[in-house]
Amino acid sequence: MSEPRRLTTRGAQRRAQLLEYATHRFAQTGYHPTSITDIVDGIGVGKGVFYWYFDSKETIFEEILRGAQKQLRTAQQLATAGTKDPIERLAQGVRASVIWSASNPDLVTLFDFAQTDERFSNLVRAGRTVLINDTAAVLREAIKARRIPPNDADLLAYAILGVSTQLTMVHFQKQEKSPQTIADVVVQFCLQGIGARQPTSV
Repeated sequence: MSEPRRLTTRGAQRRAQLLEYATHRFAQTGYHPTSITDIVDGIGVGKGVFYWYFDSKETIFEEILRGAQKQLRTAQQLATAGTKDPIERLAQGVRASVIWSASNPDLVTLFDFAQTDERFSNLVRAGRTVLINDTAAVLREAIKARRIPPNDADLLAYAILGVSTQLTMVHFQKQEKSPQTIADVVVQFCLQGIGARQPTSV
């Protein structure tokens, strides 16, 4: 992978445009059927513009995944910033994750594909590991504070991620509940599952 270029404001906007269009195109058509030609034709530029910013179709897809992982973690960090109580912080982080996922269906679709493809699965696992470690750290803090019973924090973190992911997919498939309602259910289920007293702010 080549070193990132220093971009002008216009260059950064063009790169972002390529990423945004490619994200939607990959999600709607699929990674394999989508070509670089499809991407550049979609925004009306030549292939030379694409190759100025990205080495290949694989490179831009990886960049989309990395950017999405960063966005999700940032959303969680912003939601939990300044909250001292570990249970409230956990609830706010889970809620932020559900809302972010529901608000970014194209990116969730790409994650679903990427974890089944050997070229991208390691990248997805690495991002998931960061989220698991973040959650497990909060759980250990809650255990130490005796806010939840002693347990394996890593296993609890995986369970919370699984519940959050599955119920968010229900929202995508049925569209019968709002993201906020889904988030409420996920938070309540997870807090009850780990034996926590539900925060008054949730």
